[in-house]
Amino acid sequence: MLRAFYCFVLVAALFATSAQAETRISICHGYSCVGQAEIGYSQERLDEIRRLLGAANDAPTERVQLAQAMGLLYRWAGEQSEIKNDRAGNYADGHVPGKMDCIDHSISSTRLLHVLENAGMLRWHRVLAPDVRYFLLFFPSHWSAVIEEIADDKEQNADKAARFVVDTWFVNNGEAAVILPLEDWKKGAGPDV
Repeated sequence: MLRAFYCFVLVAALFATSAQAETRISICHGYSCVGQAEIGYSQERLDEIRRLLGAANDAPTERVQLAQAMGLLYRWAGEQSEIKNDRAGNYADGHVPGKMDCIDHSISSTRLLHVLENAGMLRWHRVLAPDVRYFLLFFPSHWSAVIEEIADDKEQNADKAARFVVDTWFVNNGEAAVILPLEDWKKGAGPDV
């Protein structure tokens, strides 16, 4: 009888631990990722993101939902760290702790996108490495996370697959990301911040 009780307590403890498991990720800040905040996302919050992204029935809708999801993920990260102070661009931040430049955003957004991808939440896109656009062809001027639309046609050349930036640097912490075609972004598209 006592043995059955201990088994019940052990199983209940294991269930409670797995139900409360968090997904942990490092979010860069301080410009050029000089600082990192360890952020935990509960299963309930990730389930909210799963429901949001799961409502998409095609790639364009998934991008709209993904912009909202990225805003939520950054808002929740701001509840746990100083990145709540981050403002759009580089100049509105001032000297506040938690400020982020485009390098911080491109690395952190790529990490967040990989969490979503690895959890099977992205059905219409895959995550690529961050990309850069240049000023005067030689000087890197802006970085962003990148996704690629998954083609229905298995014969389609990967070089022709539609690619998009998922750029959270353009917005204040917690606001929806800006998602643009990669080629437009490389030519300077995006909000003026």
